[in-house]
Amino acid sequence: MRQSVPPLHRKFARAMRADATKAENILWQALRNKQLEGLKFKRQVPLDGFILDFVCFEARLILEVDGGQHSESSRDVTRDRHFETQGFLTLRFWNDDVTKNIDGVCYQILLEAKARLSDR
Repeated sequence: MRQSVPPLHRKFARAMRADATKAENILWQALRNKQLEGLKFKRQVPLDGFILDFVCFEARLILEVDGGQHSESSRDVTRDRHFETQGFLTLRFWNDDVTKNIDGVCYQILLEAKARLSDR
């Protein structure tokens, strides 16, 4: 899914990869190098004017790791709807869930990814 990315978005995504939160780092260690059942995830991906925390294009699955600032965010709702119209499902996890229950988070990701891949 190649598209033209504005240089500012590319620079911002690169900076976010370098300055990831603890929860993002924990999840990335579980997802990177196709460690989760061979699913290929990318992190901090600029797409359609947004920066996605993690995305698996094959399963059309977006993962967001959120802190308290995202509680009841109307911008997040708008963003999720935008990607839903493009066939993506967005899963949101709180930082605390990732740091305290990474196995449960990975299990939920795997269930959703497998379901989406089998629906094709």
